[in-house]
Amino acid sequence: MTTTTEEPPSPKTKLDSYKQADLAALNHSFQDYRANSLWRLMLRRIFHQRSAIVGMVVLGLLILVAIFAPFIAPYDPEQVLIGIEPVKKRQAPCIHLLGCPADQPQHLMGIDGNVRDQFSRVIYGTRVSLFIGFTTIGFAILVGTVLGAVAGYTGGWVDNIIMRLMDVLMAFPSLLLAIAIVNVLGRGLQNALLAIAIVNIPIYARVVRASVLSLKEQSFVEASRALGASPAWLLFARILPNALSPLIVQGTLGIAGAILEAAALSFLGLGAQPPTPEWGSMLGSERNQVFTAPHLVFYPGLAIMITVLAFNLLGDGLRDALDPRLSFTRPERPV
Repeated sequence: MTTTTEEPPSPKTKLDSYKQADLAALNHSFQDYRANSLWRLMLRRIFHQRSAIVGMVVLGLLILVAIFAPFIAPYDPEQVLIGIEPVKKRQAPCIHLLGCPADQPQHLMGIDGNVRDQFSRVIYGTRVSLFIGFTTIGFAILVGTVLGAVAGYTGGWVDNIIMRLMDVLMAFPSLLLAIAIVNVLGRGLQNALLAIAIVNIPIYARVVRASVLSLKEQSFVEASRALGASPAWLLFARILPNALSPLIVQGTLGIAGAILEAAALSFLGLGAQPPTPEWGSMLGSERNQVFTAPHLVFYPGLAIMITVLAFNLLGDGLRDALDPRLSFTRPERPV
């Protein structure tokens, strides 16, 4: 009976097996990194926040209404219905399903003081309000981020000049400062947008400066600096991407405030001018009809409330989701 002896593996075979094991471990580590990256963890936590989900749903519906406003609104928002339909000024809502006579034209939210369909104006007002919120806060975030990043990273007299200027702007109540700016520049929606953006810049400058001050001394920044990275690359490629979390939360909450400020300016006659279908101007033009025609005040006010509530819920949910101190009692589901 002959016995066979197994030959020991060659050094080349061992080396290949080690390489395959290292590649498998590296691939596994990369998959773990992707599964636990900052944005994926943020998405997981957001979908565990009920307030964020409700805010996203309502905001998504508002965006759809703004996009498809021409298909939802039965009339042009600036069309005067005198001589077109048998309606009268400040007529109450007429809904056929709720008992309104079928021979009368249906107007879900009634007729305003200029004999225009109120429902169409509220629908188109969604476009104006969302445009105001995103535009003003986008501009404020852009300028505030640059100023706050430069102030926090540079320090010294540059930091003092920039932040003292921001302190001067924040010393005034935001609405009063916006009113003063609009009075200087002139009435109109564009000047109101600029005024709202200016009064919101200091908020984002302070948020970014605080984040930059806490991040510029971190080890990963020091390592990049030791490797010869330029100050501009360190600031915009290494520090700012890690400072976005508080900026996102503040920006989401700031959009709600910008919509309220724009509505207040339009209510005072300083923002959107007639016949632009803006919710604040609609409230301002019919503010004396609270008891005689309450539907003309109720529906624009309800639209403002729903929009602001949606952004506030989303902002609160994002703040809770991006807070690293929170601990979740239930396991996170993969996205």
